[in-house]
Amino acid sequence: MLAAGHLLTCAHVVNDALGRDMFAAGLPARGTVMVVVHGANSTRRYAGRVTHWVAPRRLDGQGPVREDRDQEWLGDLAVLRLEVPGSEQVAVPRRRPMAEGQSLRAWHATNLRSSFADVRVKTCDDVIGYVDGEPMGMPIGPAYSGGPVWWGAERAVVGIVAAHIMPPADPATGRPYAFSSQDIARRSWCIPWQRVEDELRAAGAGHLFDPVQAAPDDDPAVELLTDLIEAALPSPVLRADTGRAVAERFGLSAPQDGSAPTPGEFARLLVGEPRAIAALTEVLRQDPGLVAHLLTVGPLSPTYRFLSPREYRKLHTLLDALPEQLLDRLPETVRAALPLAAPLPVDTGSVGVDALLDALECLQGDSRTSADGQDVRVPALLRVVEYVAVLGSPAQRAELRLWNDGVAARLGIPRSALGERRSDAGDWAAAASTGGPARLLAHVVRADGDRFRLRVWCDEGAGPRQVPSDGSATYSGTEAAGELLRVLESLYRNDHEGRRPLVEVLVDRAGLNLPIDEWESFGPDGVVPGVLGAEYPVVVNCPELLRRNERFLPDWRRRWRQLDTGTSLRFDDAAAQPREVYGTLLDRLDAVRVSVDVPPRPRDEIVQVCLAMGVPVVVWDRSGSGGSAAVEHISRVATRRLPEGVRSYRAKSVHGPEQFPGRPVLAWADADRTVPQLQLSEPQETR
Repeated sequence: MLAAGHLLTCAHVVNDALGRDMFAAGLPARGTVMVVVHGANSTRRYAGRVTHWVAPRRLDGQGPVREDRDQEWLGDLAVLRLEVPGSEQVAVPRRRPMAEGQSLRAWHATNLRSSFADVRVKTCDDVIGYVDGEPMGMPIGPAYSGGPVWWGAERAVVGIVAAHIMPPADPATGRPYAFSSQDIARRSWCIPWQRVEDELRAAGAGHLFDPVQAAPDDDPAVELLTDLIEAALPSPVLRADTGRAVAERFGLSAPQDGSAPTPGEFARLLVGEPRAIAALTEVLRQDPGLVAHLLTVGPLSPTYRFLSPREYRKLHTLLDALPEQLLDRLPETVRAALPLAAPLPVDTGSVGVDALLDALECLQGDSRTSADGQDVRVPALLRVVEYVAVLGSPAQRAELRLWNDGVAARLGIPRSALGERRSDAGDWAAAASTGGPARLLAHVVRADGDRFRLRVWCDEGAGPRQVPSDGSATYSGTEAAGELLRVLESLYRNDHEGRRPLVEVLVDRAGLNLPIDEWESFGPDGVVPGVLGAEYPVVVNCPELLRRNERFLPDWRRRWRQLDTGTSLRFDDAAAQPREVYGTLLDRLDAVRVSVDVPPRPRDEIVQVCLAMGVPVVVWDRSGSGGSAAVEHISRVATRRLPEGVRSYRAKSVHGPEQFPGRPVLAWADADRTVPQLQLSEPQETR
């Protein structure tokens, strides 16, 4: 148990439970994992949902873990929130760092008393801890993964089991060879607690290590709630009946001996369960005045959540029924619904739907003045649900809107206020459905020399879907062009409006100047050439720069929303320093587009500063030394037309290189369209 109601295990254990590939990297879009919790005197089953996900990744950062080749890996952590009633919380053990020499104990997932395996830590470098089992007793093996390793001397958990090194086996039969004294015996490796904490903090789960919650008596809402309960429910019989009705909504038992909580005890119960106040408003719905007072006092408590248990479960049921590609668009939908809400964990590569819903439920939402002069605030979560609804089928849309109507009615939100947000969502969906062409996303990584690794996704408007490929293959520029043109031909042929797909190349900083647009491949007849950047609009995107400078994410989204009205900047002074560029961009937060026209060395620094600070559109000439004709020509193209304008210029360069010199590069970071989660190198892996 990582924290109250939160369980830690390995990501590959969750993958296995859901029937996925063992080392599938993507966050499970849906799926409830049933968890059996073994207690001293009883065993209970709970539904668990992934809230934080750190996918298994290779030590070199080059793609997913290969089950048959990789002996070690990073990541491989999953946090699940269990639907555990407050009265049944499981104790959270102490945690200590793993170190060499510790004598530890692990258990099989069945928790059979005889299944314990005693081991000793032989090496631990804060990343991987190798443990050897005793020659007698139970060895660690399958179904130990994701379980704790327990240091009895300190009565603390020091890590979790990740893998066991099995004895060599006959490749034909799969059976172990006869034992040799040269074989490794009873060696496993674990994820040390110090690495668990580092990785989960980086994934946004730091609050689970440092829970800061006011004790019920110190909760600022307790006194006000006590007064409300005393006035509204003065009779012990009323408090007993009401308390029993609230308990039933949580699946809790209530005393049957006729006893009743005092007003103070009732108030502490309400702040002890995050959804208890919302449940009470359902029970007391016949008294609108009291409900309004409860909804006013509730947000004063740090534990308060405005959805009742019933509403929360129903929302999850509705979301689980949505197609996977729609759930994949959830980050994009949240950004569209809440353009000014910056501190949101929208990276679903590491944050699950539960964590995202929690973050949304904590936001107060937008506010508008009604006709009678009152400030009408619609919670952020309800606004997001409206935006999700317009993407679903008519039946799904109706169900989500009915859910929203019910919650809004309980919260006293006028139908007209929710109707405005519903209209906004419809306008956004209409614009999105006709806004952009299909796109091909290509993650290009240099392998060695002039060869590259390639991962490809297609996005016809429902979010990226990966094109199956051999993850270990490498390509020359010509071979890669052939692969991409083959996929693009299918996308182009299936576009009913005849729009050429956009090619979005995902690169790291070192790949910003790769001549991908010049990659060329002849067709099967060897007659017609295929120059990638001349046939299709090719743009580059460097998610690495934005991800490592997340404080500029709000600026990036704000600039993108102003794409048609924002200003353009031009940096053409070869003496300009990155610090000057930094200051200029902070001064001009309305700048959506930057042209860079200086020699290569300062050019690359300026380009990277612009991209890291959230400028969505940057143009430069990778072949120029200043005074570029290509940059000058493209500066006259409207911003939203730039991908096609740059493609046209590249086509002109093919037949008239003297009249159209230069090699223009267009960096294009669309804040409204989802980019796949990439296995980017972390800073500590590149030292």
